[in-house]
Amino acid sequence: MGERELLHATAAYAADFIEALDERPVGSREGLEELFGALGGPLPEEGLAEGAVIASLVEAAGPGLVGIPSGRYFGFVIGGALPAALAADWLTSTWDQNSGLYAAGPAAAVVEEVARGWLAELLGLPAAVSVAYVTGCQMAHVTALAAARHQVLARVGWDVAAEGLAGSPRIRVVVGEKRHVTVDRALRLLGIGASSLHVVAADEQGRMRVSELPDLGGMPTIVCGQAGEVNTGAFDDLDAIADAAQAGGAWFHVDGAFGLWAAASPRLRHLLRGSERADSWATDGHKWLNVPYDSGLAFCAHSDAHRAAMSVTASYLVQAKDARMRDSVDWTPEFSRRARGFTVYAAIRSLGRTGVAELVDRCCAHARRFAEQLEHAGATVINDVVLNQVLVRFGDGERTREVIERVQRDGTCWLSGTDWNGEHAMRISVSNWRTTSSDVDRSATAILAAASMTPKRASIPSISGSDNRATIT
Repeated sequence: MGERELLHATAAYAADFIEALDERPVGSREGLEELFGALGGPLPEEGLAEGAVIASLVEAAGPGLVGIPSGRYFGFVIGGALPAALAADWLTSTWDQNSGLYAAGPAAAVVEEVARGWLAELLGLPAAVSVAYVTGCQMAHVTALAAARHQVLARVGWDVAAEGLAGSPRIRVVVGEKRHVTVDRALRLLGIGASSLHVVAADEQGRMRVSELPDLGGMPTIVCGQAGEVNTGAFDDLDAIADAAQAGGAWFHVDGAFGLWAAASPRLRHLLRGSERADSWATDGHKWLNVPYDSGLAFCAHSDAHRAAMSVTASYLVQAKDARMRDSVDWTPEFSRRARGFTVYAAIRSLGRTGVAELVDRCCAHARRFAEQLEHAGATVINDVVLNQVLVRFGDGERTREVIERVQRDGTCWLSGTDWNGEHAMRISVSNWRTTSSDVDRSATAILAAASMTPKRASIPSISGSDNRATIT
């Protein structure tokens, strides 16, 4: 089989997978031992023909694939891949550009710079923000907080690039009680331990109680606000945090892994009021922009601090002489890396400003539809559904856990659980361009059917009614 024939055959396999999403169970159909049996074995002595390799991989891996691109995947906050972004991702692999240097991939560098300007406009950020295209929000936090560390120490006369952290002034990091765990890990990777955290209590929706912020002056300080709590979707009062950070001379970082995309929606951007005054932001392209994994974005309002924290040089490198010739080694923790900007560029070109807004609004409308149907049937919706997240309980936490397990086994949709205020809850995240109202209705019916089958505890749920509606009694 020639290379062209191999790629055509692979494209056919890919199309078959996409076209089967509506019928196949959303969760994996195969267990661990079966997958090792199908995919494992001793190191091959001889190679296989390319076509046979791909055919056997499709056959062996297929039952162990999760239907994440499906419109009925609601586990975690994982978007699907827009067709244009998926196609651009294939081209990215084919072109195989190393986007670390302009000299190694001029088109990749220009695409990233163009997309930087588009992203700043979509997300309501200052026009001159710098950007790093990284693997996900974890590394976006690392990148942005490295810039923050550099800047807050430079303000008190400490050069972290030259001196490191040993003997440096202590950095205080003010965070909310319900912050995402990636913030803590980013700080740990940057040499800032848990003892440096000042944790501010959260309200019942997970928002930082801004009235309990400490005085942010007096020492090098970073304060982290949250745009979209990972369970409830709630937003911190970013405007009030910006006021406090400005008054105290602190660096203000926004964790907007998915919530930052609300800025693209005229209906929702008020939730982010004050975000534009931050010093850095972290978000994911593989969430609401719906580009393939992996795609994270770190933005910084202080490009000098960003570059100082990340840049590197070597005698053999051919580095850019023109400011418009983007060398990504100056902005990301990676040296060589995939040209992630192509998928971001293709997604924005495909949707345009109005399409991104419509995608965000549609997902949020689907989340409200979920909440209305489940609550109408007697389930308890715990959170204010302000974005794309729905937290639900069926009686107590243990019963809810059993419902989740039944839903996952059923395969109509896939969702997961979380612990909220000490008790388990079902967590529904709607982030995929492919999800339709029909997907929501079909999934809600499956969830309620699973609830009706749960063994009796305090009460037995049952399903009654018509028009695909169910009542828990």
